[in-house]
Amino acid sequence: MHIGCPKEIKPQEFRVGMTPNAAQEAVAHGHSVTVETNAGSGAGFTDADYIAAGAKIAGSAAEIFAAADMIVKVKEPQADERAMLREGQILFTYLHLAADLDQTRDLMASGATCIAYETVTDDRGGLPLLAPMSEVAGRLAPQVGAWTLQKANGGRGVLMGGVPGVGPARVVVIGGGVVGTQAAKVAAGMGADVTVLDRSLARLRYLDDVFGGQFRTSYASAGNTIELAREADMIIGAVLIPGAAAPKLISRAQLAELKPGAAIVDVAIDQGGCFETSRATTHQDPIYDVDGIMHYCVANMPGAVARTSTIALGNATMPFMIALANKGWRKACEDDAHLLRGLNVHAGKLTYAAVGRALEIDVLAPNLALKS
Repeated sequence: MHIGCPKEIKPQEFRVGMTPNAAQEAVAHGHSVTVETNAGSGAGFTDADYIAAGAKIAGSAAEIFAAADMIVKVKEPQADERAMLREGQILFTYLHLAADLDQTRDLMASGATCIAYETVTDDRGGLPLLAPMSEVAGRLAPQVGAWTLQKANGGRGVLMGGVPGVGPARVVVIGGGVVGTQAAKVAAGMGADVTVLDRSLARLRYLDDVFGGQFRTSYASAGNTIELAREADMIIGAVLIPGAAAPKLISRAQLAELKPGAAIVDVAIDQGGCFETSRATTHQDPIYDVDGIMHYCVANMPGAVARTSTIALGNATMPFMIALANKGWRKACEDDAHLLRGLNVHAGKLTYAAVGRALEIDVLAPNLALKS
């Protein structure tokens, strides 16, 4: 199979969909790999690194989309990229369709087979291709939140760990999954007073058993959430419903109940955000003010640490990429029910139920897509 990796064109996206190691692995399995020139430069990989791995270098994304059987990326394809997709081509990348009707329609119109990293599962009920970036984003969230809290940025002017005689920042993390756990660990490590909210009592027990003493846990009822939010200097939104739009946890009206200059960090912004006032921002212009509350809603947070993120993502996606290349998408998905759950669009049909519910589009069951 011919595998193509274009350079990411989303603003301030420095990651790349394939590392030289992944390219070398694909070539060793008998596949050809073409990478767009300078695609890896933001993550510290040169064209020479890819050539040494056995890949070819293309001068433009158009060359890659025209020739490749499978396109491997990081972020969802932008409008110009979607226009280059074709019937029968495989797209393997993050999609986050539930909050993006235009992208969903374009992918359906392309006729391509689109497999989303964020909905591939594993035997433990986890999301193995989302987890590495969730870990990165979770660890970044307190860092960027601490920067947002600085007075020069419009924040409350509160130091995360405080100083002798002055208490630390109060941080509320909504969601106790991978993102929330990593965020809580780092925020607590910075000396903040941290509480993690979740609706799963089993998850709260786990967090209390493993991290008891580092941070507190609390049940995420609506009343409890706003009560803790009122006292918070920083609120980190870390709620995920796989493949679906994120629930709105704090309304516009409730912002008036928060401390002036409090920082909101919405790590769920790829799925539409978990605060009513959230809208996607970029690393170039990351924060904005709504009613005196500072919002940090960068939609590709892991892109800020592109080398770490690219290598972590490549380690996770490589086995699935090789399976798709070795077997073709249909046989690979027949053999692996977890990979089949990553199928979001095929031959003009939407195949992921949660996206269909969010966008009110009819869905073809993935097992029926295998037979189509």
